[in-house]
Amino acid sequence: MPVIWLEPIQIGPTGKPIGGEKKKKKEEEELQIYKCPLYKVSTRAGTLSTTGHSTNFVLYLDLRTDKDPDHWIRRGVALLCLLDD
Repeated sequence: MPVIWLEPIQIGPTGKPIGGEKKKKKEEEELQIYKCPLYKVSTRAGTLSTTGHSTNFVLYLDLRTDKDPDHWIRRGVALLCLLDD
């Protein structure tokens, strides 16, 4: 994955961004969202916190994809903050 620029936006009650929306291309409207987990390190282990997530887990990033999200889930795709040496 390339470097990702995180830009906070305000989400309305319908789950859509508020203000500043650009007109989407038809191809972008057909894309699905894969909620990709982001981990601190590649070992997907850690102490289980009160939220039920591992302390190694950071957040989910919504990645647009032309494939069904299950395609990526079955392959265990995740993002990492730190690469192994």
